[in-house]
Amino acid sequence: MGILGLVAALFGLDQYLKQKIENQSPDSFPRMMEGTGGMIKLYRNHNSGFCFEFLRQKPELVRMLPVCFTSAAAGVLCFLMTKKGHRAEKAGYALIVSGALSNLCDRLKRGYVVDYFSFQPGFLKKVVFNIGDLCIAAGAVILAARSLLGKED
Repeated sequence: MGILGLVAALFGLDQYLKQKIENQSPDSFPRMMEGTGGMIKLYRNHNSGFCFEFLRQKPELVRMLPVCFTSAAAGVLCFLMTKKGHRAEKAGYALIVSGALSNLCDRLKRGYVVDYFSFQPGFLKKVVFNIGDLCIAAGAVILAARSLLGKED
């Protein structure tokens, strides 16, 4: 699967899971996810701000900043696609773009981002994520590691 296929697949997976959560009764949440040994709890949270509801009182800013950042990341990814090599950077930006597009789609369509699971060990149990959030975080880690370790190509 190519880079654009990865973006489409991760975007589609996150949107599918968000819709699946939204179609269920709010009364059925929170609950433990079957088959995870109590490690993952499912939620149906509507986040109208950024992480931890940051800036939820500024809805226009919360709508416009993701448009700018997602566009910039997509532009960098498109530029990198024209270059040979740069595998880590392409993967990092692909992850960021897939997650950012999914969350942006939520903001524009629903007015909020659907967050639907948390990991139960330690402090993580207080943070509710979606796959898009994990993609953004993983992409940022890849880009930071690549920057710290130097160029591969």
